[in-house]
Formats: sequence, structure tokens, C-alpha cells
Amino acid sequence: MTFRAFVVAAALSCGLGAAPAAFAQDAEGCEDHPALTRYPASVLEWCDVENFMPYKFPKGGVTGYRTIGEIEEIAGRVTRNFYSYKGDDRTHAEVWKNVSDAIKAAGFEIVGEGLGMDRSTQNEIGGVNWQAVHFINNPWTGGGVPVARMVSGTSTSGGTSAVLAKKERADDTLWISAVIEQHSSTEVAMLFDFIETKEAETGLITANAEAMGKDIEELGRTVIEGLYFDHDRATLTAESKPALDEAAKLLGQMAGKSFYIVGHTDSSGTYAYNAKLSSDRAEAVRQALLTDYGVASDRLQAVGIGPVSPRFTNSTDGGKEKNRRVELVEQ
Repeated sequence: MTFRAFVVAAALSCGLGAAPAAFAQDAEGCEDHPALTRYPASVLEWCDVENFMPYKFPKGGVTGYRTIGEIEEIAGRVTRNFYSYKGDDRTHAEVWKNVSDAIKAAGFEIVGEGLGMDRSTQNEIGGVNWQAVHFINNPWTGGGVPVARMVSGTSTSGGTSAVLAKKERADDTLWISAVIEQHSSTEVAMLFDFIETKEAETGLITANAEAMGKDIEELGRTVIEGLYFDHDRATLTAESKPALDEAAKLLGQMAGKSFYIVGHTDSSGTYAYNAKLSSDRAEAVRQALLTDYGVASDRLQAVGIGPVSPRFTNSTDGGKEKNRRVELVEQ
């Protein structure tokens, strides 16, 4: 029997595609999440969807009694799907590897993952103790199948594992917690949590010098979050000052480096119009940094490239908003 990989739905990146499939043996009303299909031949035995709820997303191992050392508090639409694969021809380690590879191939950032095979890894991500604390932090409603499988049985001897990941989309961030355990010699149990977060208000994110510095070191570029311009003009508004403060702080910390200031637009309007607008806005940021913060002129060069390098699709309002940006790019 060929070891098949998960199929990652096209809807993951574009938000479009066929509705998730339901299978004859699945629990009534349950279906795969559009982001990721099931492991072949597994059955969706239980599901739960909450339109909005808090979620304690783990990013580290167990560090104390019922304590995971690093948690990110998020909230949003939470879909929880419990799958069971029955058969003695697969182990949880094979399923874990398959899930991990599929999530990485879909462009997710892996927050953490781990394969727990014995007591030496029980407190690490994916270990049996770690899973118990994770479930305490994020209990499911109504009891039912996950309680009977994920926190009982012979999983401690069969092994446990997990994959934790996130992906920024045009309108939100999608987080995935995939927890897997060898429930018995003939059953692998899987609980997939999909958390879709969305900002309650716009304009809440502003530049941070430390975060921008990490982007420069890793990617060679960073977005100056929190810059605002008058509509269809290159005039910076007063609300841009905190972002300019942080950009100037970063430039002071990287005194030996020079940068392009690169303006971007969405695809609305003509290319010529957007190319000029993006160039003018980049130059406005450059002039603000030179005049108000004393940055040396030979360290900054303004460039406008209009709509030619989008971060997300321009087919949604959220994508357009994120495509309108100004970046610092290391020379």
C-alpha cells in the first residue's frame, strides 16, 4: 500500500474552492476544514465549531505543573475535527510525518512540532504530558469521542506527536494544532484544531524596531507598519509618527547599513498612476526620516514599484489593504 501524502486544498491560499467533502461514515454534520484534507482512510468521528472563542496556542514544552512555558493567547473561529484511522499498517509516527510535510508544503510557519516516543520526551511538544496540559488549556465542549480517545487508553505506550503552525492570510491568520496519538495497536487518533483569527479593528498594528530588525536580519526587508497617507496622495498623516519613530530607531541601531525605501500599491487604477503614487509615498517617508530624525541622506533611496510585488491577492479588500505598504529593503 502506497504511503500517500495529504492533499492541501487550493482554498488555503486563495480562499476559494470546492466545499469540504463529507464521507459516509463521518459523524452527521461534520466535514473537513477547507485548509487541509484528512489522512487517507481515516473517519471524521466528531467535530465542533465555535464562531468565536479564546484559544491558548502552545509554542513550547511543559515547564511546570500543568504549565506550558510559552503560550500565545488568540481568539477567533475555532473548528475542531477528530479523526480515527483504524488498521495495523500505520503508526502515529507515519501520520505525524505526513501531516508535518503537508503543512510545511502549504507555506505555513511551523511554530513547533514534536514526536514523542517514550517518557524522555513526555514534556516536550507532542509528548504525552504536553498533550494533557494542552487539552486542559483548551477543553472541548460536550465531552464525547475526543475524551474517550485522546486522554485515555494505551497512548502513553504507543506514542504521541503534534504539529503547530500558522499562516498569515489576506484577511486573517490561520493557526493549526494537529495532535496525534497511537490510541492502540490498531488505531491512530487525530485532533485537528483550526483557529481563524481576525483583527477586531484596523489600524491597531504599528512598526516595532526590534521586530523590524529581525525581519532585516532574516529576510533583508521589513514593512513599516502603521504609516498612513491622505487618500490618493503622498502626504503622511499625523498618525504615522509612531511608525516613523520606530523606523528611525531601527536605522539608528543599524547605523552601518543603507536601505531602499520601497513604496507599494494595490492593483486599483493604472500602472502609471500607481507607479508614481508609490514612488511619491516612498520619497515622503524618506524626507520625513531625513528632516525630522536626522538620518543621513546617502543611507536612504526611495523607489516606487506600484502593484508589481503584492503580498496577497488583490481580489479581496483585505489583500488590497496589506498590499498598500512601504518597506525598508537592505541595500
